[in-house]
Amino acid sequence: MDKTPSTDTLSASENSLPLFWPLAGVAAAIEAGEDLVARNAAFALEAEKIDYDLRAEFATPNQIRLDLHTLRLRDFTVNAAAGEIPTLVDAPFAGHTAVIADYHRGQSLVETLLGNGLTQVCVTDWKSATPEMKDYDIDHYLAELNVCIDDLGGKVNLVGLCQGGWMSAMLAARFPHKVNTLVLAGAPIDTAAGDGPIKRMALETPTEVYAQLVELGGGVMKGRFMLQGWKNMHPEQQYLRKYIDLWEHVDDPAYLSKTETFERWYESTVDLPGRWYMQAIVQLFKENRFARGEFVGLGRKLDLHDVRCPVYLLAGESDDITTKEQVFDARKYLGTPPAQISSQLVPGGHIGLFMGSHTLRDYWPGIARWIASGGQPAA
Repeated sequence: MDKTPSTDTLSASENSLPLFWPLAGVAAAIEAGEDLVARNAAFALEAEKIDYDLRAEFATPNQIRLDLHTLRLRDFTVNAAAGEIPTLVDAPFAGHTAVIADYHRGQSLVETLLGNGLTQVCVTDWKSATPEMKDYDIDHYLAELNVCIDDLGGKVNLVGLCQGGWMSAMLAARFPHKVNTLVLAGAPIDTAAGDGPIKRMALETPTEVYAQLVELGGGVMKGRFMLQGWKNMHPEQQYLRKYIDLWEHVDDPAYLSKTETFERWYESTVDLPGRWYMQAIVQLFKENRFARGEFVGLGRKLDLHDVRCPVYLLAGESDDITTKEQVFDARKYLGTPPAQISSQLVPGGHIGLFMGSHTLRDYWPGIARWIASGGQPAA
């Protein structure tokens, strides 16, 4: 019996192919004039891309100056000015990558600093914790941050973003002579202040729950667990509005480019050592030891009164991750003379402090000039 497929059978096979091959399906739908089907297929492909296929990348050319256990020190310096004290941006180590400091051309903190009087700028690119790093504690990270400062000449202007803020403040308290100026942006210094959702969650959630998450991650706190927590804070945006907006703008290349850039960062997570994470949850957020002068870092109790350099405090008006009180209450503890402490409350939320176009355009240039001047009042 002749088993050669008939012309009708071949035609049917070819016509069924688009149902199983999305790209062909989009092309076939467009060719047939089925705009709605094509739009839905394009939406599905884009949604899968932004959720699973993108990886975070630094926007500005740089080189790796140091490659340590916990971080890579990325150097963005261009035509370094003689005698300038380097500026070290301590990026957050809180589940996302350090790309938040160099997010996109025209929307980059690094680019803004370099364009407003600073020539030597470096960023801590914290590595994702491996199972072998599960017992690393905060001391490991402070020690390697200290190595970075020594490699940069022994004295820096520190710019601490969010979690990087409390680590920068710890470093400044432990080694006051190594910090020329200190910027604390969205940094929870007094974790007992205000009444934000993160504070409530930290206090009300039993320690055992956090420990179970670490155990579930094999000794590390998985970045994807933390990402799910951030998403659950605003479920309407993450599980509904995001995809409605994507469907409405799927034909807009500019919108897709902007969305892909954000999701490339947002969906790329890093894991945290379990010991580090539990230390932060219990000692910093539940017990507020750092603000109380009871946290032990690198062998000594760290006292914010030992921080005497000029300090700039930056907070977001609608920040529900680090409330303005947690940032501004640092004034109560710092040893810096009040006249050398600058404070700025800006519109917007947490992430916008570091990569929001309005904040980068309207506020960070003044902060950069403040750093360049050694802490004189910002213009």
